[in-house]
Amino acid sequence: MPRSVNSVAKRARRKKVLKQAKGYFGRRKNVWTVAKNAVDKAMLYSYRDRRAKKRNFRSLWITRINAGARQHGMSYSQFMGSLKGSGIELNRKVLADLAMNHPEAFAAVVKQVK
Repeated sequence: MPRSVNSVAKRARRKKVLKQAKGYFGRRKNVWTVAKNAVDKAMLYSYRDRRAKKRNFRSLWITRINAGARQHGMSYSQFMGSLKGSGIELNRKVLADLAMNHPEAFAAVVKQVK
């Protein structure tokens, strides 16, 4: 009796990986072993960088708030400390948006905090 192999599932698994490798350069897009490694690495990078993106944006927001605060004679740490002390609950994303796109509103927040 011949051995039973599930070629249908095997083919489907490979097609799924090769579909994910679409657009890659050279053998990474059509050779199973190379494509499998490339897709595995890409998935690891995407998982890692979904978390790193949050850190990067927080860093960007802090830089923008610092620049806006320094235009009004305060450092970032002084501004954030007095912001918490005055009971204003604006997060860094909103503060960075105000500092970049609405400087008059940010100036009002700084004036309120001083």
